[in-house]
Amino acid sequence: MKHILDTPVDLKTAKKLRAGDTVLLSGIIYTGRDAFHKFLIEEKKASRLPIDLNGAVIYHCGPIVVKEGRGWRVAAAGPTTSYRTSPFISEILRRYGVRGFIGKGGLSPEASASLKKYGAVYLSAAGGCAQVLAESIVKVMDVFYYKEFGSPEAVWKLEVKNFPLLVTIDAHGEDIHQEVAKASAARLARANKS
Repeated sequence: MKHILDTPVDLKTAKKLRAGDTVLLSGIIYTGRDAFHKFLIEEKKASRLPIDLNGAVIYHCGPIVVKEGRGWRVAAAGPTTSYRTSPFISEILRRYGVRGFIGKGGLSPEASASLKKYGAVYLSAAGGCAQVLAESIVKVMDVFYYKEFGSPEAVWKLEVKNFPLLVTIDAHGEDIHQEVAKASAARLARANKS
């Protein structure tokens, strides 16, 4: 099923999305990589954050951003591997009410299970299409933690329009990444026996 989705995302909307569905996402998203995930766990008070993550979608991405006049332009915005953020996912969902993560490669089984527990989804962006994905970024709204983390790890607040995604882990426990891994392991075992 195809969905036209706007941020912020509420629980009811997140639960409508099923693994295998396609999404065109519009609204505000935030980039966040390893440093930001770790920071969110170490931060003692959500009220001190300069952004509201309730209903937010975090994009595992270190975009290539160029300065243009007083603003910024995203030249490339491909997904980075999400698996390494897995140890932080459950606690981020619990504390901040994030409703979705965008990345590539999936999450650990524990992180995947936490999406079901808290009613969130994992959306896959096509790897190798960084410049094409950047075309869906309408505007760089702001940047946070630039001095602390550096450009790739900074939190970029982006306005997107029809950002193309695939639901690969849904809020009901279906995880396409794990299904493919199991099917591949079974086929490999059969091939090794013959």
